[in-house]
Amino acid sequence: MDKVKNSSRNTKNVIVLSICQALFNSGRTLTFIAASLVSITMLGDNLTFVTAPITMMLVGTAASTLPSALIMRQLGRKWGFVIGALVGTIGSGVAAHAVAIDSFMLFNLGLFLFGLYGGTAQQYRFAAADAAPEHIKAKSVSIVISMGVVGAFVGPETTLMTKNLLSTIPFEGTFWALGVFCFAAAVIVLGIDIPNLTEEESQESGRPLSEIVVIPTFIVALVAALFGYAVMNLLMTATPVTMRVDVFADNNIARVIQWHVVGMFAPGFFTGHLIRKFGVVRIIVIGSALLLGSVMVALHGNNFINFFAALFFLGVGWNFAFTGGTVLLTEVHTPSERAKVQGMNDFILFTGLAISSLSAGMIYHFFGWMWVNLAATPLILTVLLSAIWLRSTRRKTHAAYDEAVADEQPSRSEIL
Repeated sequence: MDKVKNSSRNTKNVIVLSICQALFNSGRTLTFIAASLVSITMLGDNLTFVTAPITMMLVGTAASTLPSALIMRQLGRKWGFVIGALVGTIGSGVAAHAVAIDSFMLFNLGLFLFGLYGGTAQQYRFAAADAAPEHIKAKSVSIVISMGVVGAFVGPETTLMTKNLLSTIPFEGTFWALGVFCFAAAVIVLGIDIPNLTEEESQESGRPLSEIVVIPTFIVALVAALFGYAVMNLLMTATPVTMRVDVFADNNIARVIQWHVVGMFAPGFFTGHLIRKFGVVRIIVIGSALLLGSVMVALHGNNFINFFAALFFLGVGWNFAFTGGTVLLTEVHTPSERAKVQGMNDFILFTGLAISSLSAGMIYHFFGWMWVNLAATPLILTVLLSAIWLRSTRRKTHAAYDEAVADEQPSRSEIL
């Protein structure tokens, strides 16, 4: 009876979290497209800080990761998600007003507040694992991540439909639409059913972080998620700017970002299955290879097909690296350690993303699109080598365990 109840609860949680993930990613995709185009209009010829609004969004996400994790530890996942989404709603309104009055500073503030919501929304994937049985944990995580594919279609289409919806000022209506996505998530997430920590788990602090962060599995989980995401963010942030400077229309830019997001999230419908079949480390290695392929295609030319293919492969490579890193992270902590480990992981992750986002604009302004891609290459190689190192470490550990077990077995002569 309990097994049926737990299965039903997990299904409900995955559905609710998937819808919230779809709404969040629709808004985030919308923001990646519209914010860069708004910045170009506001800044004119000097594009040094053209990616500053996206950077501020990521700074907000980094700033809220640890507080969000602690709030969820005290109040539970549900109310942590509600509070975050409401803050995102306020930030969207501030950004819309900033576009209306042509205030670049206020626009950055609005996206910072929206980024605070991102810090809680990033926990959707971890929440999917909280109440899931062990044998479907990877599948539950990958399904929630995969529902971000909805944003590939809703985000760009909403951007184009709302560009001049409420006024003659481009994209003001777009950020009001972003507020609608945030508020809808705040309402829908009330439907999740994830048990709060027990009193015993709440009182238990678990191992110190200094002991956890040196575990090889944690190191590779962080590297795969951090550098895989940083590469994706570096190239995706610079792409709309590069295409606009190369005189591509808004429709072309939207389509490239749209199919990039498809590549990011559509594989999630089967990534969990691939991880169970081939192992998480192999999937991270394949993701690294796809990221390298993306850079090679991008360096091959500045035609529409180059941008389209490079960003699509970039998305798939990110999915494998990021999902693999997320699954690895769930292996290293107990329930009582969950908040601090996940919070620290995402704090480091989104601090790195904020740096990569700001770097994208500066590298592009001073050196050009080619160097944006070349700058991503060492990060990709780090993910690849770290995954190979973990595979080697695990093999040695298993071999040592098998040898220890064999030594404990009585010999045939002892039995006779």
